Amino acid sequence: MTATRVLVLNSGSSSVKYQLLDMRDSSRLANGLVERIGEQSSRLKHTPLAAGGESREWTGPIADHDAALKAVAEELAKDGLGLDSPDLAAIGHRVVHGGKRFSEPTVIDGAVLAEIERLIPVAPLHNPANLTGIRTATALRPDLPQVAVFDTAFHTTMPEAAARYAIDVETADAHRVRRYGFHGTSHAYVSRATAKLLGKAPEEVNVIVLHLGNGASASAVEKGRCVDTSMGLTPLEGLVMGTRSGDTDPAVIFHLARVGGMSIDEIDTLLNKKSGLIGLCGDNDMREIRRRIDEGDERAKLAFDIYIHRLKKYIGAYYAVLGHVDAVAFTAGVGENAAPVREAAVAGLGSLGLAVDDELNAVRGDEPRLISPAGARVAVAVVPTDEELEIATQTYALVKKTN
Repeated sequence: MTATRVLVLNSGSSSVKYQLLDMRDSSRLANGLVERIGEQSSRLKHTPLAAGGESREWTGPIADHDAALKAVAEELAKDGLGLDSPDLAAIGHRVVHGGKRFSEPTVIDGAVLAEIERLIPVAPLHNPANLTGIRTATALRPDLPQVAVFDTAFHTTMPEAAARYAIDVETADAHRVRRYGFHGTSHAYVSRATAKLLGKAPEEVNVIVLHLGNGASASAVEKGRCVDTSMGLTPLEGLVMGTRSGDTDPAVIFHLARVGGMSIDEIDTLLNKKSGLIGLCGDNDMREIRRRIDEGDERAKLAFDIYIHRLKKYIGAYYAVLGHVDAVAFTAGVGENAAPVREAAVAGLGSLGLAVDDELNAVRGDEPRLISPAGARVAVAVVPTDEELEIATQTYALVKKTN
């Protein structure tokens, strides 16, 4: 095929992130963000990377996703990168929830749209926005392949022993209650990049991936396949996050309803938006938390200690699941930039072969790198994630195969 460009769209409830890539060399041609869609103060920021041009920013009312994507198309056209270009091979869409059915990138048709819509009850914040982006992009380029790349797909290789919850099987199956996992494109990319950093094929290594951002998740990747992950039916389960509680006794919900008089919606808001680091200390920015710790703030220190305690538990648990670990890889905003988090997470785990070199850990950079001492039994790595490239790569490979 002669067309080599892929437009990656990540449609949120009130935002659209986008990136245009040329898959001949995986180079970025442009990227941008539309935010506060539906408000009078909507904002579009566009950066033409290929031309080395300066970012352009526009503020004003953008009524809906249709208007947002049309505005994006106009910005791209100004740089000669319009959606009508014959060089555009496909549009790749990040879709958060694909359930059990979608284990790989999928060309979108009516049946796929219907299934994504059917999964809205288990992804009410994300799948509706993803659907809106797909439908709008399809209307703009109905002749172009639209490809869904699912956050959950990488985790569909989990065995049933890891994916099922210990509740009544008929009830679970009737309501699709199981562990699905999220951040899959990141875990897939980082696990492969870690293997490459070690000079090995993905099928030759076992990796624990720690995706630590405002949302955070861990995965156990055995020979290139996910065998366990920390997020569950929704992204609420698992690690302590910026505003999410992570693992909590389910009876907390009953207690807050019966004793605290809280409604289900109030508890939902509490656990998803008012918990985690922000609930513990009032901040969900790790840089601010570390600053407060340096100033002797005990509440910030406790929040950090709880965050690290949970992280250590998952490292140990996934070490046990895998049996043998070749590397632990830190990624995403906190994982890539917060050296104290990396140091604390592996502190005291020397008997498992885990340690970090203080000098290497302090280095900042955009490339994958090892931060463990020379000769360490288990490599500790920092691997910047690239979900857009992963989506574009999967999209382009599928379109090439089907053409």
